[in-house]
Amino acid sequence: MKLKVLTASLLLACSALHAQTVEVKDAWVRSTVPGQKGTGAFMSITAKDGAKLVGISSPVAGIAEVHEMKMEGDIMKMRALPMLDLPAGQSVQLKPGGYHLMLMDLKQPLPQGSTVPLTLRLQDAQGVETRLEVSVPVSTAAPAGNMAGKAAGHGAHKP
Repeated sequence: MKLKVLTASLLLACSALHAQTVEVKDAWVRSTVPGQKGTGAFMSITAKDGAKLVGISSPVAGIAEVHEMKMEGDIMKMRALPMLDLPAGQSVQLKPGGYHLMLMDLKQPLPQGSTVPLTLRLQDAQGVETRLEVSVPVSTAAPAGNMAGKAAGHGAHKP
């Protein structure tokens, strides 16, 4: 029994170390009006050793997905992605009009000034999955002067 507890403790410690190698900056969620059922979340993610964003969840949404918007010919299309590569040491921008997180089937309005908890599911090169909890501010738009469609703020790291 002691061996099982020790093994579980080591796995949790490894997860905590892995989660700390992923940094989330400039996160924000677009505010909503009553009755609106979906919105986007945006941020900059940097994985020191490389990783994949393989999922997202939030208690405020029935459905949360990683999405991509891109032009196909002269039509802008949006689609869910099964995962998003986070190349080692490179900042990946999740912003309006590109990669972003979609929060759908919202359970409540998200007013400006509130915060939204998000859980990012990450996978390293060995296939080990960890979770990163972030608390994201809600805003009507990215702050002025922020060219990449980002907002001030960042999340706390937890396994």
